[in-house]
Amino acid sequence: MKNYISATFFLTLMVVGVLIGLCFFPSVSLSDKPLRRVDLLADIRPDVPEEVCDSDTLVLSSPVKPVFVDTCKMGMTCIEDYSDSTMRGMKHFYETLLQIQTMDRPVRIAYFGDSFIEADIFTADLREMFQHQFGGCGVGYIPVTSTITGYRPTVRHNFGGWKSHSSNDSVGFDKLQQGISGHYFLPYEGAYVHLKGQNKYASRLDTCEISTFYFFNKGDVTVRSRVNGAAQGELYEKTGTGVIQAVSVEGRIGQVRWNVERADSAVFYGVAMDGKRGISLDNFSVRGSSGLHLRNIPLHTLCGFHHLRPYDLIVIQYGLNVATQRGTNYDGYKKGMLTVIEHLKKAFPESSILLVSVGDREYKNEYGELRTMPGVKNLIRYQQSIAADSHIAFWNMYEAMGGQGSIVGMVNQKMANLDYTHINFKGGKHLAGILFETLMYGKEQYEKRKAYEE
Repeated sequence: MKNYISATFFLTLMVVGVLIGLCFFPSVSLSDKPLRRVDLLADIRPDVPEEVCDSDTLVLSSPVKPVFVDTCKMGMTCIEDYSDSTMRGMKHFYETLLQIQTMDRPVRIAYFGDSFIEADIFTADLREMFQHQFGGCGVGYIPVTSTITGYRPTVRHNFGGWKSHSSNDSVGFDKLQQGISGHYFLPYEGAYVHLKGQNKYASRLDTCEISTFYFFNKGDVTVRSRVNGAAQGELYEKTGTGVIQAVSVEGRIGQVRWNVERADSAVFYGVAMDGKRGISLDNFSVRGSSGLHLRNIPLHTLCGFHHLRPYDLIVIQYGLNVATQRGTNYDGYKKGMLTVIEHLKKAFPESSILLVSVGDREYKNEYGELRTMPGVKNLIRYQQSIAADSHIAFWNMYEAMGGQGSIVGMVNQKMANLDYTHINFKGGKHLAGILFETLMYGKEQYEKRKAYEE
């Protein structure tokens, strides 16, 4: 009987030699994603140092600080206010909160973002916290149609008879017609939109006090509102004025249906469910957006919304669709976002503006290890620079959620998805609580500073 021991030994030695040799091969990527390297010594090899991007050459102006405080509250990532004499930081928002009991309208927050806040994730809980603290009701502004109606738990949304257009459309989108949410809608015969309040996810959303329908018409428009299933409802007729118009119905509204009975050269935008006072928070999420689409919304359109629906705080949160794995230079993006912010300043001349950074996002390196994407950290530095150069406020969400690897912890606690990028509703509630506490601390500091200066 032939002895194969020596042959087996040499075959094993050859395989081990090949595998060791593969360790010295350069990393290989497929569709810009690194393939895991063969490394027999991975368990005993020291940790690979994390790649550091060079963004410290960006010069930031100093944030505004009250003269009586030197540091932020222990354990809190505070808002950095880079406002100048134009006061486009947090002052206007904090001032309106102080005057909220005497105002004849809600204090309004517009929250612009990407898929991170889609379906009212994060903003639903932030809205509820504000409304518990300061009053108010209703889910705010809802586009006429939506692709996520079954996923959003804060309103029951039905519609029919519309041709829908979104800034995400690759063809057929006229950016000159879009509204504040990046959408516009053209009615067919029998077009309607129906909203019903909900209380299964958050409180103060089951009823509202006023519902408003927003549109632009060159000719005559006739719309009808039916509140709480009324048979007839109220009829509204509007002639074209060359500016955005709105019609409203008031009462204890659990559900409302708006029907378009006549529309001559009209474009429709959305329906709102609000309280007459307190807090109103609108979610303007556009999946896949970098935020640059905001500069394409016509200035006269935004000014029209400012006239009908003025915002006291505008929050801008993008970055998931901007950050790249090895991104080191975001100069082009910074230039674009500076024009976005200037565009919003012109349209909303008194609003506070807060830029919120991208959160933690993980990727697998060539050793199969989850690491914070290096381009994310670099982008955050650029976002801070954008806020400083445009003299608005900045909040570092990445740092507030725990920094390096924090999204992994959230996944383990079932607060984020397995893409290690997006949070879920549980994670949204957690982060909303952090931001709300930060905003309330900022308001407290503003009051102290105001009293000191007086």
